[in-house]
Amino acid sequence: MASALDDDEICNDDYYSLLNVRREATQEELKAAYRRLCMLYHPDKHRDPELKRQAETLFNLVHEAYEVLSDPQARAIYDIYGKRGLDVDGWEVVERKRSPAEIREEYERLQREREERRLQQRTNPKGTISVGIDATDLFDRYEEDYEDMVGGIPHIEINRMQISQSIEAPLTTKDTAILSGSLSTHNGNGGGTINLALRRVTSAKGWGEVELGAGDSHGPLFGMKIFRNLTPRCFATAQCGLQFSSRGVRPGVTTVLARHLDKNTMGYLQWRWGIQSSMNTSIVRDTKSTHFTLAVQLGIPHTFMMMSYQYKFQDEDQTKIKGSVKSGFFGTVVEYGAERKISRHSVVGATVSVGVPQGVSLKIKLNRASQTYFFPIHLTDQLLPSAVFYATVGPLVFYLAIQQLIIRPYVRVLLMQESVRRIIEAEESRMGLIILNAWYGKFVTDNSRKHERAKVIDVTVPLQCLVKDSKLILTEASKSGLPGFYDPCVGEEKSLKVLYQFRGVMHQVLSGDTEPLRIPKQSHRIDADT
Repeated sequence: MASALDDDEICNDDYYSLLNVRREATQEELKAAYRRLCMLYHPDKHRDPELKRQAETLFNLVHEAYEVLSDPQARAIYDIYGKRGLDVDGWEVVERKRSPAEIREEYERLQREREERRLQQRTNPKGTISVGIDATDLFDRYEEDYEDMVGGIPHIEINRMQISQSIEAPLTTKDTAILSGSLSTHNGNGGGTINLALRRVTSAKGWGEVELGAGDSHGPLFGMKIFRNLTPRCFATAQCGLQFSSRGVRPGVTTVLARHLDKNTMGYLQWRWGIQSSMNTSIVRDTKSTHFTLAVQLGIPHTFMMMSYQYKFQDEDQTKIKGSVKSGFFGTVVEYGAERKISRHSVVGATVSVGVPQGVSLKIKLNRASQTYFFPIHLTDQLLPSAVFYATVGPLVFYLAIQQLIIRPYVRVLLMQESVRRIIEAEESRMGLIILNAWYGKFVTDNSRKHERAKVIDVTVPLQCLVKDSKLILTEASKSGLPGFYDPCVGEEKSLKVLYQFRGVMHQVLSGDTEPLRIPKQSHRIDADT
């Protein structure tokens, strides 16, 4: 380093050129070049401060280049996409034994996911779909006379539906436009609304919002909302609106004052004036394992007291159980339920509502990313023990059945995919055992029973995963307990049908559910004529 180098000369994204090796260099050649350059550019070999700084920069670049090219996966990514390909999030979870074609496919998938995340962060889409179901005929019909029941089928209908959606569009660093709309129908009568809000961040302590809306049932709407942090522990919001309709202009004002009572507790005071005037006070305590709410409201027409409690289990599925009691002039309602995470982006929950005079209802909710699907099912207008029992036990049994029979076997099969790919590659290299197709369940082979329907599942992947050294051995036990299997027809006779290839020759076998099975066998071979 006889002369100083410019920054443009130092910055070199061509790692092969930087190490002075060919693109087909072996690990030994990379290591030799790396050691030679480390000795040349080591900062301790230079006393001049400027040369020492540039030597340190070059030393770090050489180290970075060697780290990439000495890692087979990182090198394959770099060879295809260059340095920009290494900047994509997600490579750390990718299985390392990948071909260039698979790496290219994985890179494109990660790029799509990153663009989707960026778009979602910019627009912040939110949506809700609610479908109300009237199932009172399931229970209330038994209170009628016997003559009215004979031959009758319970009448279940969808009596209401609502769809709402909102998106945000950042205009500047301080301004955001929010577009929202909703459509609803109830007993054959429908309507819709659309709203546009403009929000501006006025300072680090607050923001303001102006809202314009229109709808076929309520008429035009104009509103304003202000948020302000009063102190580090206290904030307030104020909202006013004018609703225009054929009956005239209906004004409304809502103010909320909130304060941190301690690290995990918030207190709220709310005053509302307008169509449903009221005063409300509530205390909310949220910790790592619990969530508690106590609220009291005085108002027209609703005055009530409400208390709710939620316990959060510290497990991978983020299970929560909750219960609440609400009592007022309208009656008393008791609710209890649970929710659980079923996938990376999905949470399912069920709540039973028992009240006077509301009756018994079951509310099922599914959250998928930023979308919410809500299904309130009204079971009966009366307090019937049978309705409470089925509303409580039914969703639990259904969830456990789906979890055991579908979700867990499906997840196991997904986890087996990578292992199966490696097993097939190893078996193909030595002309070994490859499972082409495998089905498990009830087969219909008798011509007199052709009207019956076969009940089988595809078990090709889990069966291939059990192949070891070109052999598959199943013991004398029910095959429904094997990894990736489940019982598709409980209580019925089942069999396992396998079509496989060994030494390039097709084989086929049909084995009983509890019979031992060992393949390959010469007796399973399919003749060329067949």
